[in-house]
Amino acid sequence: MSFKKLHPLLKESLTNVGYETSNAFQKKVLPTLKSGSDAYMIAPKESGKTIALIISTIHKLKAAAFEDSPRAIIVVKDKTDALALKEQFEVFTKNTDLRVYALYDGYDIEKQKTEVYYGQDIVIASPARLSKLYFLNGIHLGEVQLFAIEDADYLGRQNAYNHILRLSESIQKCQYIIIADTMNSKIKNYQNSFMCNAHILKGK
Repeated sequence: MSFKKLHPLLKESLTNVGYETSNAFQKKVLPTLKSGSDAYMIAPKESGKTIALIISTIHKLKAAAFEDSPRAIIVVKDKTDALALKEQFEVFTKNTDLRVYALYDGYDIEKQKTEVYYGQDIVIASPARLSKLYFLNGIHLGEVQLFAIEDADYLGRQNAYNHILRLSESIQKCQYIIIADTMNSKIKNYQNSFMCNAHILKGK
């Protein structure tokens, strides 16, 4: 997929950070992600999965802030991963007004509730804190267009699997993306719950 087909502000960001073209795996997955289809991205580390997610998320949100409710939710393992992914997103959103927020355990939940209330476009969250905030009516999921699970290999080892399953029941139709190094039985089970005819995109 050529970067020429992306939103102009996103193309500008890619140029600014030295991304001239997509790699082989990104060329394979970006058209599917851009189409709005549900997808599993299964490939080893350093294959470009995260950058593909960032590009498709910014493009989907038209590289612009809109109202107050988050339109993209990205679930990660913990605080460390949430902050790291937020930092990566901000490299590519620097020349836009998109608001990126990290939601994680160990921070005052009332402060998080207030900070989310004032408007966020992309929320990167640990599963337990996202679930807790939602059930405290602290985050509105009614405008979510994209729900992704980054580095989903950990799901089989934590209660995160059930948190995500419950949250998916509260989200209307949106695009689901699951990213992992390998396919495991836990994430495959999502195919029978909220994933809709998901494409399985594998890389080497």
